[in-house]
Amino acid sequence: MSNLSAPRGASEPSATLPPLAIGYSSEPTATLLAREDVLAVIGFGGTARDRGDPRAIAIGLEIVGPPAAEVWQASAPVRRGTDGAVRWSSDGDYGFFAIEIAEPGDEDIAGAAERAYRELIPAIHASRTPHVLRLWNYFDAINLGDGDDERYRRFCIGRARGMAGFGQERYPAATAIGRHDGVRVLQVYALAGRIAGAPVENPRQTNAWRYPREYGPTPPTFARGMTTPAGQLLISGTAAVVGAASRHAENVAAQIDETLANIASLIRTADGQWGVRGGGRSLLKAYVRDRDTAALVETRLRAALPDLEGLVILHGDICRRELLVEVDGLHA
Repeated sequence: MSNLSAPRGASEPSATLPPLAIGYSSEPTATLLAREDVLAVIGFGGTARDRGDPRAIAIGLEIVGPPAAEVWQASAPVRRGTDGAVRWSSDGDYGFFAIEIAEPGDEDIAGAAERAYRELIPAIHASRTPHVLRLWNYFDAINLGDGDDERYRRFCIGRARGMAGFGQERYPAATAIGRHDGVRVLQVYALAGRIAGAPVENPRQTNAWRYPREYGPTPPTFARGMTTPAGQLLISGTAAVVGAASRHAENVAAQIDETLANIASLIRTADGQWGVRGGGRSLLKAYVRDRDTAALVETRLRAALPDLEGLVILHGDICRRELLVEVDGLHA
């Protein structure tokens, strides 16, 4: 398994936690979960199984390419358990938390989001790792519905209600992607830390929580990135958005180039503010609306980032209909 942890050396910011190693692995889930230092295993596609272990979650997104799971490896033995509907694991420095909530009546994503966050956030705050660093959200049919009835906009309403009490300056990094599996269950998982991270915004993009009304009644509640206490940059779901507007409709090549420009800008900002270093040491997930574009997206990413340490491409829908690709990941 290749993985990515923060580089050591004089240029590294003063780390107050050890780096978390994150990588992709083709090993069987059972083999990965047999290791006492594995914090989380995130599987993708129809063959993924959670094995009944709190450290595992199976995301219903089809992987384009060889099967692989995302593995979070801690630096100490991991404890695990459940707190109501929340599954958790922790090594004392980092925590993995996951919750899956069925939509009331199979159609109320706002209600599912509010309940998920009202249960997830207090469980994190009450743990030994109380600081939310990163969140991932996956649910079916993200673009279904018109105007403010679109399911993504309804999700944003419920998420904001569930996150009531978060200050805008403390929002974590996040991703929200639509599945195609027809299963009306919201899947949310989180990375938390014993020590708080530092949110990072991208000067090329309007802060998501300041989006104008035209993008929905409740703006998205996330930061563009989060620098961890080990100097790692957690990159939120990033697409071809400049300011608050989508760019390059129907042109996936131009959209991936714009996305890369946004990621580079975010890294430069984190470097200037918090000492995160630029370069190509990244681990990425790319989400494509049309699976036939996966080869082009991979080629574009690898050409721009020749030292890319890991890449998984997933077939999923982006939060705006005109967006064809989104990227998230880790930069050390």
